[in-house]
Amino acid sequence: MQELELPDLDLDELINEPNSLVVFNDDVNSFDHVISTLIRVCKHTNEQAEQCTFLIHYKGRCSVKMGERHTLKPMAHAICEAGIDARIQ
Repeated sequence: MQELELPDLDLDELINEPNSLVVFNDDVNSFDHVISTLIRVCKHTNEQAEQCTFLIHYKGRCSVKMGERHTLKPMAHAICEAGIDARIQ
């Protein structure tokens, strides 16, 4: 029986469903720092960033951006570099 060769596939390319960039609450970062980071990284308006920051604080987390994994990865990295816990889910 002849073996079938499959092309190298990137797992991220196989995942077509929308992903969420989730930011988690902590006791370290100020509201202003989180707001300014969301504006800079996610291109939120001031109002969007404030609403997300309040949800992060009171609910413990908030999905701040939806999209394809390859688009969210650099955003998650930049948010983490700012000292804020963010993960793609």
